[in-house]
Amino acid sequence: MMKRWIFDGHIAGIGTTSGLRAVIGMWQDSPFGTFADVMVQQPSGHRLLLAPCPKVAEFIAATYNFDEVRMVDVRAGLAAGALTVDAGPLVIQAVTGARTYLGSALRAVPRRLATHPRWLSAVSPLAALAAPGARTYGTAGSGRAEYYGVTDLHHVTSAVVSWDGADAGTLAPIRPAVTFGFSSVPPRPSVARVRTTVVEA
Repeated sequence: MMKRWIFDGHIAGIGTTSGLRAVIGMWQDSPFGTFADVMVQQPSGHRLLLAPCPKVAEFIAATYNFDEVRMVDVRAGLAAGALTVDAGPLVIQAVTGARTYLGSALRAVPRRLATHPRWLSAVSPLAALAAPGARTYGTAGSGRAEYYGVTDLHHVTSAVVSWDGADAGTLAPIRPAVTFGFSSVPPRPSVARVRTTVVEA
């Protein structure tokens, strides 16, 4: 019998001039309840998962690729145009801007269609053209397939980021792309409203 996990929430992508890149997942509805996690790729290329509990860490580490996994208290939220993250060594205070042109186009697609796996499989090549590095469908770890249904998008306009208490630099494009799995986030720092569906045959 096919297993299916659905995660509803937001994904934020942040890059800094030091080369630190972070992908923050903020999940309001998931098989693990409400939680946040952070995937960090350091300037050296080292890939680190910051997860709030062993069950979440186990699932994410089985789906994506990491060099290290740490269990830390992960607090992340969006409110009134502000993105805040406090996750062990990583602290972010960011400001989000107006909806992007792509975000407006995504909102025009009915949500049930925009998050359906068949639709996401079909439009994945177009998604890669609209947001280089991003894909809406691909294979993940442990024999799983993954679908990203993005229904809104806002740019991040500024951010203060620290790692282990030191300034990680100012906001910068997410380059090179992160390498946790088959898909990256858009090069320009942003916050996406998303439904992620993970399927295991």
